[in-house]
Amino acid sequence: FSLFLPNFCQMGKENFHKSQLWGYCNNVAMLLGEDKPGIGGEPLPGQKLKPEYSVFPKGMGSDAPAWVAFDKQVLSFDAYFEEEVPDKNQELYRIRHCKIYFYLEDDTIQVTEPQVKNSGIPQGTIVRRHRIPLPPPHEDQFYTIHHFNINIEVILYGRRYKIIDCDQFTKNFLRKMGVRLNSPADRPDDPYTKMRQQILESTNPLRPYERIDTLKQFLEHDGEVLRFFCVWDDPESMFHDPRELVLRYYLSDDTIDIKEIIPVNSGRDAVPLFLRRDKLPKFAPTGLYQPGTITSRTILNVFGKSVGSRGRYILDSRKTGAVHQEFYRDSDLKIGTVINVWGRKIILCDCDEFTKRYYRTKYGIEDFTPVAYKAPPPPKPEKTFPPYTGFGSEEDSLCSCMGLLLKRPKKDMKKFMEKDRNGMESNILRFLAKFVTDNPIDKDRKFIISYFLSDDTISVFEQAEQNTGILGGKFLERGRIKEPGQELFKSEPSKYFKAQDLFVGARVCFHGHNFLLVDADEYTLNYMEKHANEFSKADIGIIFKKLKDKAEPHSREIRQVFAAGDPAHSKVIEYEPFRNLIASITDGTFSEHEIMTLARYYRVREEYEMDLHFLLAVAQEQLKKNNFDNFEQLSAVFIYNDREKCGVLPHETCRTICKSFKLPLADDDLQDLLTMFEDGHKQVEYKKFVDGLNWRKNQISAFQTIKVPLK
Repeated sequence: FSLFLPNFCQMGKENFHKSQLWGYCNNVAMLLGEDKPGIGGEPLPGQKLKPEYSVFPKGMGSDAPAWVAFDKQVLSFDAYFEEEVPDKNQELYRIRHCKIYFYLEDDTIQVTEPQVKNSGIPQGTIVRRHRIPLPPPHEDQFYTIHHFNINIEVILYGRRYKIIDCDQFTKNFLRKMGVRLNSPADRPDDPYTKMRQQILESTNPLRPYERIDTLKQFLEHDGEVLRFFCVWDDPESMFHDPRELVLRYYLSDDTIDIKEIIPVNSGRDAVPLFLRRDKLPKFAPTGLYQPGTITSRTILNVFGKSVGSRGRYILDSRKTGAVHQEFYRDSDLKIGTVINVWGRKIILCDCDEFTKRYYRTKYGIEDFTPVAYKAPPPPKPEKTFPPYTGFGSEEDSLCSCMGLLLKRPKKDMKKFMEKDRNGMESNILRFLAKFVTDNPIDKDRKFIISYFLSDDTISVFEQAEQNTGILGGKFLERGRIKEPGQELFKSEPSKYFKAQDLFVGARVCFHGHNFLLVDADEYTLNYMEKHANEFSKADIGIIFKKLKDKAEPHSREIRQVFAAGDPAHSKVIEYEPFRNLIASITDGTFSEHEIMTLARYYRVREEYEMDLHFLLAVAQEQLKKNNFDNFEQLSAVFIYNDREKCGVLPHETCRTICKSFKLPLADDDLQDLLTMFEDGHKQVEYKKFVDGLNWRKNQISAFQTIKVPLK
């Protein structure tokens, strides 16, 4: 019994193992395979599981999958295989070298053969990239990384490849995998290829052959041209006038062409080129060479005519008896050099910037002083015009002197388009003025002087005053006004009043009427302060510089006046004492406009809250009077500019959009309305803003009860 029990147990294990190879599908017993594990996935006794892919030890790559950890990592092996050649007596077999690439991410293999010139064999990819099965009897498995090493043979689809070496990355990777690398094998040569190479080296060409390689020079300097400005003093010319030429030197092939610059109305025929493109030879002392004297190669006749009618020629590598001709190179061309162009002496006078940079880089030349070859042209005589006749405007009379065909004076359309009225920007400077006179009747008359920036014209309008006996209205038609004190009938154009001549405190004379500018509206003051580079009277930087020199000796007096004008120590002073102080310090050198600019810079801005209900009522009334109801399109533009779709936009963006729609609202009212609809981050809630302006859907009827005018 003791002898029978082990055999019985062994038979039980085998039967149990065989029972695991069978399974049932639709109640039919079927063979599943030897790789099916036991219950719970554990391998059966004596069963060895075959891995489907390469198994990497811990520490190789990262914990990510292999197709992520080993992405773009490839093992490269150098190999060769022998191929039988049954149809040729010259070679029995052929050795073909190739590369085996093993892709770590998915265990795929690719075999490629490098191209060999004139091999006559279709080369390139021998085996495309895919997983390759092992040779029989293990064809159910695939090649993994453990099947590769140096100096071993692998069989891929019946072809035996001998691996002789690999790159450094592959060696390092296999060592980390724990593979002991074999020593590299020798790289055998193909006997037939070696024999062909020996035949080619021992064979002389049938005709003389000498390789002249100019491809390198062409590839390095293609498109690079040196340009020199030259002059040729033609002695045979009737008037001995110099001929201006342009010499171009092509660095790609050392050729030269010359083009003549023909002046206008010179009487010479225009030809394409003065010298066609070719190498320019330097002349020998004996003169020109006969055709055939200079050749690129020297040939020797070995037998002459002694052996039949046929001769044998060989190439003379020593060039015995060869005639060498020198050509102009880039090193021969310099400013001031005289070159011989087929018997014509041409002087190089100047060159362009690329040529200077080329000679500075290659030859270290720094002196590029041009050669003066002709006298400077005489100055053009100044054109004089006859004096003004008094008929028409000066510009119109001047146009009759410009040409035979009369043309109307041109207007500055660019300035007109920039400074013309655009929405709320009127581009009109308005000043309040009075007469400078001792007449008590005219002393109190008030005028509004308007300066139009679009065409530099001026108009004067008189305000109507009750019980004065003077009718108000248009005092001076709009037009350009000349400065006083100019001669009427003269050749030079007259000077007209400009925008810089008008400021608060200025005295101007319009057609014999003297005006004193005493005030300006808010738009004018803001415009001049925004364009301080054009108006020096509104430039706070220039005013500070002038005031600093004047105020330093009067610092104590200034503190006393400030203390007297501010008894409550509120650090605020009224405008009048401030104006009188600046005027006394500067001794009248400061104009009223400069004092106003200084006061406006330091003014205290009153902060107040406007009633939103009242503002919306006024705005709706203005929109209703002007018949503006394009609220849907206004809302669509706001939504389009809101890229983040958060319902708010910056203050300036909303103001710009409203101006583009030409809302009939004053700029101050628009600014106050936008401020009312701002959130805590100074962003305007545009949906509420548009809904508040929409007088068709959200009409505010409380406007009828408001009696206080808007200021």
